[in-house]
Amino acid sequence: MKAMILAAGKGTRVRPLTYDLPKPMIPVLGKPVMAYLVEHLALHGVADIMVNVSYLHKKIQDYFEDGHRFGVNIGYSFEGDIVDGQVVPHAVGSAGGMRKIQDFSGFFDETTIVLCGDAIIDLDITRAVKEHKEKGALASLVTMQVPMDKVSGYGVVVTNNEGRIISFQEKPSQLEARSNWASTGIYIFEPEVLDLIPSGSEFDIGSDLFPLLVQKGLPFYAIQHPFNWIDIGVVTDYWLVMQQMMQGFFPSMPIPGKQVKPGVWVGLNVHIDWEHTQIEGPVYIGAGSRIDKNTRIVGPTWINSGCHIQRDSTVIRSILFDYTRIAQGYEIVERIVCGEYCVDRNGRMVHMDDDSCDIIWTDAREKVVYPQNYAYARL
Repeated sequence: MKAMILAAGKGTRVRPLTYDLPKPMIPVLGKPVMAYLVEHLALHGVADIMVNVSYLHKKIQDYFEDGHRFGVNIGYSFEGDIVDGQVVPHAVGSAGGMRKIQDFSGFFDETTIVLCGDAIIDLDITRAVKEHKEKGALASLVTMQVPMDKVSGYGVVVTNNEGRIISFQEKPSQLEARSNWASTGIYIFEPEVLDLIPSGSEFDIGSDLFPLLVQKGLPFYAIQHPFNWIDIGVVTDYWLVMQQMMQGFFPSMPIPGKQVKPGVWVGLNVHIDWEHTQIEGPVYIGAGSRIDKNTRIVGPTWINSGCHIQRDSTVIRSILFDYTRIAQGYEIVERIVCGEYCVDRNGRMVHMDDDSCDIIWTDAREKVVYPQNYAYARL
């Protein structure tokens, strides 16, 4: 068995997290989403993995390299071109990307599991592939049952009594939905599927290939195994997932670092004024971070590496990306601070220079003189 990870998209629905990171590189408990997928594939004996890349492709390739530290072999297929000396990403669709690889090398010469690079799963891949083969399927789609009042956020799969897929509904209303089994973006293909994808054109798995399989009456089945599926569809999902993980909803994904107090984990080289600081877990404080006196941190809160919380500040149920400095005397509640942007739990985004912004943060790598007072910074 081989694997394909789809990682070429721009992740527009999770901006601003993806202004500087491709979506598969969004950190979850300090590790890129895609790293969990690679590790899970290795656990099930999948050694050869292809990844299609486009937007900010180097960040994925520089992190995963050839896959040797994960115990697998990883190859890449870049989708784009060079225009006027500049690399210009241009994704060719999930199925088009697979056909590009097949035309180049014939990589897909055995059963292949295809995964979206922006979700974390614990699917029993071995069992799913076994069912796929037992049914004699040419293609299989792993589905998950979702509440009927949530179907409008998913592509819905309609099957017959044998589990054969007969139609799809893309984000139907609750009244129109003929099923509440959602596509999880996990597929199993036999090599013959690649012959259905036209060469040199944009072609999508969900909107183009799957309807074609149904139209031709080919053996195309849904797999309905229970498993955990953590999908970061929009930026508000990311905030909620991190809150749940830090509260222990997913025991197989422990908080990294050293637990120095009940509910408080830290990385290396962290400076905290313990005597004059109030920390209520669960809280993670990343390597090289500094927490000044008279600060209050309430969990679930994740503070990435190299951050600085200045004195008299409060951070409540929030996520701070690398090198975030929260200015003296400010309170941040239920927000994600990512580079120059801040997003609240409802998805409202502000830039650090916006007049409407009610907090001040800077890059912690910039030198600061103590004591620092930001009280008049916006005057």
